[in-house]
Amino acid sequence: MPRAISWKKGLSSILFWSIISAAFIGPGTVTTAARSGAEYGLDLLWALFFSTLATILLQEAAARLTVASGKNLGEVVALKYPGSGGRKVQWLLFLTVAFGCAAYQAGNLLGAVAGMQLLSDIPSWIFLLGIGLLAALLLWIGKVQQIAKLLGVIVALMGAAFIYVALQSDHSFPEIAGAALSPTFPAGSTLLITGLIGTTIVPYNLFLASGIGRHQDIREMRLGIILAVLIGGVISMAILIVGAQMEGVFSFAGLATALSEKTGPWAARLFSFGLLVAGFTSAVTAPLAAAVTAGSLLDRDRGNWAPDSRNFRLVWATVLGIGLFFGLTKVQPIPAIILAQAINGALLPIVAVFLFLAVNDRQLLGSTYTNGLPANIGMLFIVGLTSYLGLHHLLAAWSKAVPALAISSGATLWVKFAGTALILAWLGGKVLSGRPTRGDRRDGR
Repeated sequence: MPRAISWKKGLSSILFWSIISAAFIGPGTVTTAARSGAEYGLDLLWALFFSTLATILLQEAAARLTVASGKNLGEVVALKYPGSGGRKVQWLLFLTVAFGCAAYQAGNLLGAVAGMQLLSDIPSWIFLLGIGLLAALLLWIGKVQQIAKLLGVIVALMGAAFIYVALQSDHSFPEIAGAALSPTFPAGSTLLITGLIGTTIVPYNLFLASGIGRHQDIREMRLGIILAVLIGGVISMAILIVGAQMEGVFSFAGLATALSEKTGPWAARLFSFGLLVAGFTSAVTAPLAAAVTAGSLLDRDRGNWAPDSRNFRLVWATVLGIGLFFGLTKVQPIPAIILAQAINGALLPIVAVFLFLAVNDRQLLGSTYTNGLPANIGMLFIVGLTSYLGLHHLLAAWSKAVPALAISSGATLWVKFAGTALILAWLGGKVLSGRPTRGDRRDGR
């Protein structure tokens, strides 16, 4: 009989995996969730509830892959897709994740500056350079576990601020629970729904979880991921509830003012602090995740992508530099942040498909750690929903770019359903074609 997990080990695992929460609770979450609440009340709370459960499922699968096989997600991709064609697949995945990290990073720094401007009159460029240098210092040190635990503590402080403010709202618990369990699609809400999913099920976090979970016990890993992501999900939902207290056009200053009017000046200061801290934690994790992803996908010779290597530092420095560039050029933060979340939501199916195929590979994981039927159903549902939303945005972009060849609304609906069905049918066929009739599913669910 396996030994019970001690309180000390359990807490340490939660703090370690809080790097996942620190990565998705950035200004993107604050902005997208608060704006969703401001524009639609609690109607989109279900998207955050779904995303939290989906994040647990996908992060557990990515970490289980590494714990069971000793290989991270990138190494598995390289193993499954060898040769020159495989290198193209690896570069496609890396560029997908790196693009998402760069988009996030711009929003991270812009959000941190917006939070600071609500608290102080320090010129934005001075603060921007300061937070950039501090993030670079932590990344240069390269101690992933220490960074993870530090960010876990900071996220806990920030989350306490948002949860406390949310508890002052007029919404009852039954009302909140009903909204979380009742999917609705108000007119014009698709971009925000995609953003809420993209800001929670962060594509690069799948590589981050796979890259840092190599030496953990599988039970400790599961406990840490489940509790850390649940805490992050509760914080995200609290932010949406805070946003629902606002009236009028959404802005950071407007939300702070609304909070002051409803609960006192302290609430506005807590919100500003939360936005600032969220920007800082994600400004560290986005470049770190890009570098971890690059190492896992592109490292042919072991050691070339160690945390203190030139290659590793070049990747995180590039992502950090892109964020600083957009911050210094004073891009409008709210539209940029929401667009970044939607971009990552649209990119999510690409990474999720590779993860799904990897955790169903019995030659790699054996029968014990491959996905069972419930996990496969859950992952297929995630891939289906995100693929549908991704196709929605691609078709919308096509209609705007080439109006003469725009597809009618009725035909667009069928294209989205047909495209999603084809993706799911292909994935189901791949799994069924390689699955034996019997196998132990104790740990693979």
